[in-house]
Amino acid sequence: MALSYNDKVFRNLFLGFVRLHVLYHASKEPVFGLSLIKELERHGYGMSPGTLYPILHQMENNGFLLSEKAVINGKMRKYYRITAEGKKALSESYEKIKELSSEINE
Repeated sequence: MALSYNDKVFRNLFLGFVRLHVLYHASKEPVFGLSLIKELERHGYGMSPGTLYPILHQMENNGFLLSEKAVINGKMRKYYRITAEGKKALSESYEKIKELSSEINE
């Protein structure tokens, strides 16, 4: 089923929120894909691995995340941590969120 224009607009908006969630959680502790999918579900975002993993890879390629592989219970797992650039982006995002929230609540 094809997405309508409105679906695509909302998807793009919400993917920005997803990226902020990823940065926030990666700033608290190393995170991995399945844990993020579960955490995002808790916030109302239904994410499939096919949607989340490209976001994680893009964020790593853009310098916001750094990945490390670890073997857990015999399985390879990729953990993501926030980088200094990611921390800067998250901090600047907080300011933009406050500004927008204040403007919306006027």
